[in-house]
Amino acid sequence: MTASILTIEDLHVSVEGKEILKGVSLTIRGNEVHAVMGPNGTGKTSLAQTLMGHPRYTVTKGRITLDGQDLLAMRTDQRARAGLFLAMQYPSEISGVTTANFLRTAINARRGEGTAIGLKEFRDRLDQTMDQLNMDHKFANRYLNEGFSGGEKKRNEILQMLLLDPRIAVLDEIDSGLDIDAVRIVAEAVQAKVSPAFGALIITHYQRILTYLQPGFVHIMVDGRIVRSGDYQLAQELDDKGYDWVRQASITGGV
Repeated sequence: MTASILTIEDLHVSVEGKEILKGVSLTIRGNEVHAVMGPNGTGKTSLAQTLMGHPRYTVTKGRITLDGQDLLAMRTDQRARAGLFLAMQYPSEISGVTTANFLRTAINARRGEGTAIGLKEFRDRLDQTMDQLNMDHKFANRYLNEGFSGGEKKRNEILQMLLLDPRIAVLDEIDSGLDIDAVRIVAEAVQAKVSPAFGALIITHYQRILTYLQPGFVHIMVDGRIVRSGDYQLAQELDDKGYDWVRQASITGGV
């Protein structure tokens, strides 16, 4: 399988006429973990939602490609079939649809007609993946995210990612609501998934999950722009100095 590559070039995005992203450029390849950090309201979630095709976000300039395919020309479901996955900051609850049925339907949608996954193969994969994430198997038969705690919803997002086998995963604050043990389990599951055919973009406020993931690339976003990029040491520096340092440095040109 060829190596995955998501390319974002000079991306400008507006919401109701207000510019939110102001020229974001990133390249995320298979075998790579990138982290985007920054203050609240700086455009991190807007970037994630734009990548997945949320209709609220209007791209006014720039390009997004996945393995050479123009994502901006695709609907959200087509982007998912092409291999893009988004773990949302606030996962939705779907009453009347069990987690297991949702996942099997999603897998078959990606596989296409005539290649549906068999029930036994699906249940075996589901059970093994839930064990990997230390999830109680009863969650498979509960309605999707209904009555789940915040941490349970986030772990369920990683369950979806592992079973859907995307080429690039965008994980928006996947560590929010997780206790210390759950952060480690989730991070280890993402890290184990990394390969030439899989790369990840982690959006987070905190270094905690990054201590397990040790991303090779860390980007700081301020006011809709990436103002500095580096390796994991940049996240450590941010943890020591805080976002006020980032804001001030971006104003003075020191970042």
